[in-house]
Amino acid sequence: MPIEALRRHFVPSLVLTGFVVVFLVLYCAVVYGIGQVAFKNAANGSFISRDGQVVGSSLIGQVFTDAKGNPLPQYFQPRPSATSPNPYTANASAASNLGPSDPRLVGFIPGFNTVGLNGKSSATNPFATKADPYCVPLDAKTGDPVTSPTPGEKFQMSGGTYACDPNTVPERTFAYRQLNGLAPSVKVPVDAVTASASGLDPQISIMNADLQAPRVARVRHLPVATVLALVKKYTAGRSLGFLGEPGVNVLKLNLALDRTG
Repeated sequence: MPIEALRRHFVPSLVLTGFVVVFLVLYCAVVYGIGQVAFKNAANGSFISRDGQVVGSSLIGQVFTDAKGNPLPQYFQPRPSATSPNPYTANASAASNLGPSDPRLVGFIPGFNTVGLNGKSSATNPFATKADPYCVPLDAKTGDPVTSPTPGEKFQMSGGTYACDPNTVPERTFAYRQLNGLAPSVKVPVDAVTASASGLDPQISIMNADLQAPRVARVRHLPVATVLALVKKYTAGRSLGFLGEPGVNVLKLNLALDRTG
């Protein structure tokens, strides 16, 4: 290619590349500057500290459990998380993406999606327990929920009955009522038994918080009115005033409880 022709192509390309580089650097600098001036807390992760130590972010949920994974009764419990292998893993943000008829979400519904011991459709659920008529069994070797049993497959047992997948809505509902001392007739809020679309939601509904308040107050030896006042204090309104529903930030609420007693 002649030098003149090369110059006609090379020089404009070099100029354009330089322009794009400068534009992108300036763009990033402007966005960063706006974030630091107008939204500094959110731009820097919305970290929350206690006694000089970062304990979490107001934008990401976290668990309040003991070493065995059992919910700590003195704390409000967040909504379930779908991230794997650990809950509320920010770099693994994801939902379960289970359909409304998937047994791993709603359990085995007799006559609808139930599969029998022979792997074929069944009018009854052979894995049903007294506590959970929608029980989805767990494989004895892998511990995974079994939605299509095969003849001769071994399942986990618990107290003489089949062990049920704890992550179905029926099992989570049972566990929620048991933890909070609720009657079987009490309606359980949907956010207490289903994971958010991100798997990181730091908030729970007001109804969810109100149902947990008596248990937290009892364990902490506080008046229920005191706990409910804190729930109200850490309730945020709808985004932009009209998007979504009001929510209670669980981390902020639990830290406030520790300061109260």
